[in-house]
Amino acid sequence: MSDVEVLPELKHIIGALLFVAKQPLTLAAIRRCLQQVADKEGGAARDFARATEPDLAAALEELKVDLLTRKLGFHVAEVAHGFKLENDVNCGPWLRQLLEKGRDNRLTRPALETLAIIAYRQPCTRPEIEAVRGVAVDAIIHNLLELQLIRIAGRSPLPGKPWQYGTTQTFLEHFGLMSLDDLPGIEELRRMEEAQFQRRAQATAITPAAAAEEGPGAPPAEADEELTEELAHAEAEEEDEEEEERRTSQRSRSCPTRTRAPSP
Repeated sequence: MSDVEVLPELKHIIGALLFVAKQPLTLAAIRRCLQQVADKEGGAARDFARATEPDLAAALEELKVDLLTRKLGFHVAEVAHGFKLENDVNCGPWLRQLLEKGRDNRLTRPALETLAIIAYRQPCTRPEIEAVRGVAVDAIIHNLLELQLIRIAGRSPLPGKPWQYGTTQTFLEHFGLMSLDDLPGIEELRRMEEAQFQRRAQATAITPAAAAEEGPGAPPAEADEELTEELAHAEAEEEDEEEEERRTSQRSRSCPTRTRAPSP
């Protein structure tokens, strides 16, 4: 048996790193690992430390082609600003049977709706989420936190300083997204919010700096004026109806009751 040590290729090292990594690896993280090993081990490991990010990208591409050609049941996927190994979709039933033992770990519809609100509007508070859904979401937020799909992103400046929530790296990995910009329709949502912000700034005739302090989530001033006018109009109508009822009642009391004389 030969004692000569056979060095792996760069793509083999990258494949091994992706295999053991718990999170997607970026090219910078892979390069940093190669340099740290070179400083610690020296020798032939220094050759790999000279690899640039374009070299790593080329090796990753070779690894992708090899896995696809050999049909080994998994492939290299690019998610959450990094790379990871994922199983092929057609192998899913056997993996679910092995890992989940028949349990249904899918997100419920209420959980998906709550998660979508947080993803599109983050950072947002629990009252803001409940205002959209119309129901309490305490238990759902607790479950999403346990699943590490959302995180506490800070406190809101609103009275009471409620917690604000946002999505996590696990959220991107779970749905196979590179970034939040890949969310379906997010560009349209941003254009709508920007248009609302511009209309609010024009309607209130304030400076852009003051409008920015007001924040994009505040209700338009013209909406408040219209609501005030509607309430005043409704109150006036109620007062008129009450006044008419009082007048009718007074007239009925003031009119004498005519009785017919008995027949002789």
